[in-house]
Amino acid sequence: MTATNATEMTPASGFSQMIRVEDSLSGTPMLAPERARRLCAQLEAGNILFLPLSPIAIAPEDRELLLGQKQTGSAYHKNIAYRPAEDRVTGLDASEQKEAEVLRRILQTFSRSAVKFMGEFLAPYAGKWKLDYASYRPIEEKGRLARVHARNDLLHFDSFPTRPTNGSRILRFFVNLNPAQCRVWVTSQTFESFGPHYAQAGNLLASVSGNPFSRQLRSAARVLHLPFGSRPPYDEFMHRCHNAMKEDAAFQQNTPKHQWDFPPGSAWMVFTDCVSHAVLSGQHAFEQTFLIPQSALVAPQISPLAVLEKMAGRALTL
Repeated sequence: MTATNATEMTPASGFSQMIRVEDSLSGTPMLAPERARRLCAQLEAGNILFLPLSPIAIAPEDRELLLGQKQTGSAYHKNIAYRPAEDRVTGLDASEQKEAEVLRRILQTFSRSAVKFMGEFLAPYAGKWKLDYASYRPIEEKGRLARVHARNDLLHFDSFPTRPTNGSRILRFFVNLNPAQCRVWVTSQTFESFGPHYAQAGNLLASVSGNPFSRQLRSAARVLHLPFGSRPPYDEFMHRCHNAMKEDAAFQQNTPKHQWDFPPGSAWMVFTDCVSHAVLSGQHAFEQTFLIPQSALVAPQISPLAVLEKMAGRALTL
């Protein structure tokens, strides 16, 4: 695949832009190094790279099976997750266990295809990332019942409560598998423009930076393998910020928003740790997560970690 051009749909400064990448999807997806570096820079700045046609092929029989997934069980099973390191799937209802092996194969194939594509499309990151989960999201987002912190339709920055990134950035690649409906997002301000204000307003950074005694206690807890010491201050802040944003009804109601409709068969990628986003509607989507270390970034100085460490005046990772 050779990129031919990219057009931008540009909201006001401090908000995410949509970068529409028009590509020929035949042949190799390898881009010229300088082109790939510019695309990485766009992502790190909080923009969304949009491909009108997904580069990942799904076999017709696999697509049919996936579109039949209803996920009618627990409201909290919002997706079927594939763990590449363990080569297994989680998040299935009891009635779906007989399909576990087929779903594992499908998600394994998607994950490997996404890794191959992204490694060529965003070459500066290739081989430097940590591969996180892939997922299939079979349920309709609109009207989905969930506790506040688990709701996708509320603006938030991503943070993993059980898988600390220790400063690595969260890059996600999505494909809308739905044959008829758009997947609808809204976004607001990026972390660089909004995060510091939110941290100061809620005193969130001070509460996780702590004093020397609390840092010594955290260090001792890590040595003893206690939960208190398991999450770096950076991840603690990002998780609290994620929750505080979803709990803030005035923010959710009043902050400026921009809506993006991702059509059937399209794909997009975004650093969800710096783009405040919410999913309003859509059903049947694939996703693969990559954790990008600071050392692989094109512009590490604008990462959420760099912004927060500048405010805190000290390291926030372990």
